[in-house]
Amino acid sequence: EVMASPLSRTMGSPGGSGQPWGSGAGDPGASALTQFDFSAIDELDPALANGQRVLYDREVPMELRVQAAVDAPQEVGTLEAIRVKVLTVGEGEGLQTVEVELTSENDIFFHHTHSMDARAFRGVQDQQKLMVDFSEYPSVIVRMLNSCIKEPHTHLAVLVLGRDRRAHLDFIQNLEYKFVELLSVAFAESDEEAVRQVVSFRYNALKSRLALAQARLQDVNSLVKLKSPALLSQLTRGSTPQRGGPPASAKAGSYY
Repeated sequence: EVMASPLSRTMGSPGGSGQPWGSGAGDPGASALTQFDFSAIDELDPALANGQRVLYDREVPMELRVQAAVDAPQEVGTLEAIRVKVLTVGEGEGLQTVEVELTSENDIFFHHTHSMDARAFRGVQDQQKLMVDFSEYPSVIVRMLNSCIKEPHTHLAVLVLGRDRRAHLDFIQNLEYKFVELLSVAFAESDEEAVRQVVSFRYNALKSRLALAQARLQDVNSLVKLKSPALLSQLTRGSTPQRGGPPASAKAGSYY
């Protein structure tokens, strides 16, 4: 049984949005040789084209279900890690828009978006009997996403994909004796041009990250060569597969 339940005003702050990919933040012991600054690459994200700022960027476990028609039963779902990006224009009482972007590493053409402003939120607020204001809406979404990550047995995210390019993300709480729907967020599949821009950005961003990593590897290679040529020779020899048999390190007695 899935029952609608009003949201409490006491849901609190997001509780952490997770670090942006590749930032290296949060690890004070990280070496300068292993830290990468991808901020210049991330700024080219088409999702930021209209002045949005990223509030949340993290992979969230979701159950994906397909529904052929509005009244048709939903097909058996599959569990998948979906990357969720929450973006806002303005903040607090000056909040103008909230956008949520869903992408997948398994399907680079998977791209769904949710967009909400204060006027549209009033309709959702009345329909779902939400007890939060629009200024709190981003924090509510982030809090629920984090709950699905930290408490997957009691907080579920179910993404229902329709045949009409529409979808809805349902946040459900398992209370053991019943399931309670906390919030339903409407999504739309992005058009071909938007998907093309996103795919191009992700492809070029991956190439740029790879180039940075290769350049850093070359820096490390040069440093090791300068400080310890013998070690570099050993590392190079150990990383090259040998013909006609396993690497030398895998042979019996090679560690002694």
